Amino acid sequence: MKRPLVYPKSSNDDIELQKLIEFYKETLGFCPNSIKTMHIRPHIAYAFIEMNKAIMENKGRVSSALKRMIAYISSNAAGCRYCQAHTIRAAERYGTEKEQLENIWEYKTHPSFSDSERIALDFALASSTIPNNVDDIIAENLRKYWCEGEIVEMLGVISLFGYLNRWNDSVGTEMEDGAIESGEKYLKQKGWGTGKHKY
Repeated sequence: MKRPLVYPKSSNDDIELQKLIEFYKETLGFCPNSIKTMHIRPHIAYAFIEMNKAIMENKGRVSSALKRMIAYISSNAAGCRYCQAHTIRAAERYGTEKEQLENIWEYKTHPSFSDSERIALDFALASSTIPNNVDDIIAENLRKYWCEGEIVEMLGVISLFGYLNRWNDSVGTEMEDGAIESGEKYLKQKGWGTGKHKY
């Protein structure tokens, strides 16, 4: 794309937009351009933030770090380079072990991942492909390690990023410097690049 489908909102005198920007400075270190684009219709941005908070809130064993790794695997399956960079950055900021960050591509075999993490990431991959690949084997393995509430939390993350993957790849959301930095740090060696998200 020669330019984003729509440009992010940038009004410095919009108090509500500034609140969203401050919220994301805590979580990512910067406000994603995707949020600024959603804010062209403010109710969409606010609804998204509330959904994001509900899904990323920890209710038990599905840790903040695991949720971000699930989001990464889901975004990788969807091919959204913007979300891949954002999720690997968030995984780092929310306490994912360095060894896991550096070996996220090898989660099925790398010793830094537990069996329960592997099946959670298998679920993320299977549920993010089109057509959907969740089958009885995935379901049975999930139930061995995770309760229904935890499975619902994971599926919330996967679904949230399904929305974001479509939003950002359709808009061609311009990637921020912080996201590029994290993508290059952890993903570049496996072929990651900014793709359509850099102008």
